[in-house]
Amino acid sequence: MSGPATSPDREEISSPGSSISHAWRALRHRNFKLFFFGQSISVIGNWMTRLATTWLVYHLTHSALLLGIVSFAGQIVSFALGPFAGVWVERLHRRNLLVSTQAAAAIQSLAMAALTLAHVITLWEIIALTALQGVINAFDMPARQSFLVQMVDDRNDLSNAIAINSSMANGARLIGPAIAGLVVAAFGEGGCFLIDGLSYFAVIASLLLMRIKPQDLRRSKANMFEQIREGWDYVSGFRPIRTILLLFSLISLMGYSWSVLLPIFAAQVLHGGVTTLGWLMGAAGIGALTSAISLAFRKSVVGLTRMLQVASGMLGVALILFGLSHTLWLSIVLMVFVGFGMLQAASASNTIIQSLVPEDKRARAMSYYTMAFFGSAPFGSLFAGALADRIGASHTVMVTGTFCIAGSLWFTLELPKVNAVIRPIYRKMGLLPARDIDAMPDVQEPAL
Repeated sequence: MSGPATSPDREEISSPGSSISHAWRALRHRNFKLFFFGQSISVIGNWMTRLATTWLVYHLTHSALLLGIVSFAGQIVSFALGPFAGVWVERLHRRNLLVSTQAAAAIQSLAMAALTLAHVITLWEIIALTALQGVINAFDMPARQSFLVQMVDDRNDLSNAIAINSSMANGARLIGPAIAGLVVAAFGEGGCFLIDGLSYFAVIASLLLMRIKPQDLRRSKANMFEQIREGWDYVSGFRPIRTILLLFSLISLMGYSWSVLLPIFAAQVLHGGVTTLGWLMGAAGIGALTSAISLAFRKSVVGLTRMLQVASGMLGVALILFGLSHTLWLSIVLMVFVGFGMLQAASASNTIIQSLVPEDKRARAMSYYTMAFFGSAPFGSLFAGALADRIGASHTVMVTGTFCIAGSLWFTLELPKVNAVIRPIYRKMGLLPARDIDAMPDVQEPAL
């Protein structure tokens, strides 16, 4: 997936205007622009559903453990199907697959809306529909991640497309919960599910309007299990991807579980309601959006491994301090740092993996990225829910934050070995100017 190398002798323009246009350069690609605007509408609905679901479960059960179980139900399905989904995505036309997954997601949200608005929904129905969404996500996420390459013609703009995609998702994280708080107060949780269901049609429309070059689907002679084994051997045997996925799995296991406990913090620790929950989720969204915008302004992938190291530590420290806080304004500020660290770690991991993986293994590699999130997060949700029942939500996020710091320290020890492998690959692929690689303080080969 090599792109044209940037000449080391070319002078870079550093005016504010050029920096801003550079930050949004992936939007010059028509297909990606269509996807950006369609997905922007849909993701707002997704975040409305996330808040509404957690509040609905808490309203029905008042149990931290059951909050964790509902989250587990959706994510464990995505984890279990991950390796199979990666192989299937490589065998199918990705736009057609995405249209199908988005249509299925719309049906799932509209079913949630109908049951909730009719006041007949039960916990078991929430679990079943959440598990159905997990099946959809297992295919949708690797398809969407690997489809970015088809939407962006210039591979040098791929990292920028990932950053803009993260900006869009986390701008929605800021807007969605705020709207959801108002909708829940006025119409109940079912109103959020209804809006989310309708929002998927914006994505479907954007996908159908794209002009995509015919995809060369190479039918492998290997069967599915052989292809799964080949994908596993690649991600487990290639040190940079293996190390990054291990760290991201730990971050997903421990660093993401705070979201399951937010209703507990809103109601019991900070003595508020759904509006307080919206403020906390919105604050995390501000941090995540800030992170995504900072990534969009980056001119290359230089330094992303160091950024991943710092972001993991930042997330851990912020979670520990959030667990100690009993003041609303301080908790909101800390949530900004939690959101920043969380998104920075996820996006940096995504970008590094996408820049390294060969095209014939892209969907399978991204399915393992999906598994790193959806596989670890459900167990983290269960762990956080069960631990919060025993020691309280505040102490639980302090424990999870400590694990994130430990992961950052481990990655620090692995970093010289990881960058020693990445450096010659980036040089060969021409993704970075030679002078940038040589100037990278965090990719110096370890002394012998």
